[in-house]
Amino acid sequence: VSSQCKILRCNSEYVAATLNLRGSNRNAAYCNALRSYSHCTRKTARTCRGDLAYHSAVHGIEDLMIQNNCSKEGPTSPPRPRPPAPNHQGFESLDICNYEKSFLYKHGQPPSYQHCAAFGDPHIRTFHDDFHTCRVEGSWPLLDNDYLFVQATSSPVAKGSNATVTSKLTIIFKNMKECIDQKVYQAEIDSLPAAFEDGSVNGGERPGGSSLAIRERSPGRHVEIRAEYIGTTIAVRQAGRQLSFSIRAAEEVARAFTEEQDLQLCVGGCPRSQRISRSECCRGRVAAETARALCKEMLPVEDVYFQSCVFDVVTSGDANFTMAAHGALEDARVFLPNAEKLHIFQ
Repeated sequence: VSSQCKILRCNSEYVAATLNLRGSNRNAAYCNALRSYSHCTRKTARTCRGDLAYHSAVHGIEDLMIQNNCSKEGPTSPPRPRPPAPNHQGFESLDICNYEKSFLYKHGQPPSYQHCAAFGDPHIRTFHDDFHTCRVEGSWPLLDNDYLFVQATSSPVAKGSNATVTSKLTIIFKNMKECIDQKVYQAEIDSLPAAFEDGSVNGGERPGGSSLAIRERSPGRHVEIRAEYIGTTIAVRQAGRQLSFSIRAAEEVARAFTEEQDLQLCVGGCPRSQRISRSECCRGRVAAETARALCKEMLPVEDVYFQSCVFDVVTSGDANFTMAAHGALEDARVFLPNAEKLHIFQ
């Protein structure tokens, strides 16, 4: 984290220091602010090579110091006072990196949420509660919007099998103003880290860095990522030799994409050419009745999670797939705003 260009922080500190300058000592205070700005840019010079914002700031400071007859040596601005504790007088004092609070302030009601999951063979539960079993070998985007990019990579569950499982997940939290630096999370089978790729466990050094946080719920098996700044929580699990992904996203966030970003399995489900009928399952490595008995222990309701479990155990011969469907159902129980939509029957 310490190796990132901090020019945006220098810029915002300078703006804050010069925002309300008035009175007879305005010029002296302005020179102090420019010297602080210059000092801040020097501290981040090594990591900002090639950054256009950094180079334009350095040249801008030199010009402003000449125009205002500021000496290079002299006092600097005191650091900004910490903001007062939040009160409810106005939105300015609310934490803008808390999506729920700011949505409630703007709209007078809490936001709506949507849920998507990808687990097992993979089976996709879309934001619109459609349910598909997919072939989708290779890499496919689950989400691709203004805030998030999530890609799942699938490979065959066994040699010569039509069935595939998710073997890798890449999640990118896109750079967002004063809240977070861009963060990348990657999970692969037998590697479920409790940190982002750069080793950090939060959104970085911006004022709202803690509004993105990652924690391990069960070592090597279940990681949860909370992105409060976009009202989103993600669960990544490993059960047996496959990964699963579940998300609860604010509706406004889930819909923030353009027509070009139309291929998202969480939005449209699997393309028709990639869908598999679960009724085709029952020529596999385990007898269907055995699979049904195994799945029934974990999933007493015979809904799509149960049907998916039977399909996966039959085609793979791996009883661990009961855990994948059970984990997806547990995530849905936590993430779904409407408990009546928990079970889908087809």
